[in-house]
Amino acid sequence: MADWYDELSPKLIEFVRAQQMFFISTAPPDGNGYPNLSPKGYDCLEILGPRELVYADLGGSGNQTASHVVAGGRVTLMVCGMGAQALILRIYGRGRVLGRGDEGFGALVGRMRDGAVDEYTRQLIAIDVEKIQTSCGWGVPRYDFLGERDTLRRYWKKTRDDGNLDLFREATSKLQPPV
Repeated sequence: MADWYDELSPKLIEFVRAQQMFFISTAPPDGNGYPNLSPKGYDCLEILGPRELVYADLGGSGNQTASHVVAGGRVTLMVCGMGAQALILRIYGRGRVLGRGDEGFGALVGRMRDGAVDEYTRQLIAIDVEKIQTSCGWGVPRYDFLGERDTLRRYWKKTRDDGNLDLFREATSKLQPPV
């Protein structure tokens, strides 16, 4: 019972903004390697328009999303209603990676809300929406949001404060090859 849309309606934008987590999925375009599916939190997703999204990506366990996007650009973003509203929203599109030194990074940050990008942001993943699908979500369990984990930001703060600037800079700038 899926419904398809060409852009995010105000109702769907409201739904996305109410969620605390989303998933981003990519795959290498040549079929060599593994698909990647990453959960994202920290309220890092910004809806710039009905067909344009961006999220601030922090350094973490590798950089497969960015390497797949650079190699081919296709992404699927999924948002699940974990609270009272049962809904699954999939956003299909093309991505672009903008690192801190890339042309356009500053302009894109300027379109995002204050605090969406911080000193630990590795890069931005911009998504041009091609198609949207909704489905019921009745099989998704309900969860209560207890809060964000601060472990990743504390790790990068300690890494930087301990003088491991090379590790910090590498993790906030370097693209990893597809695996």
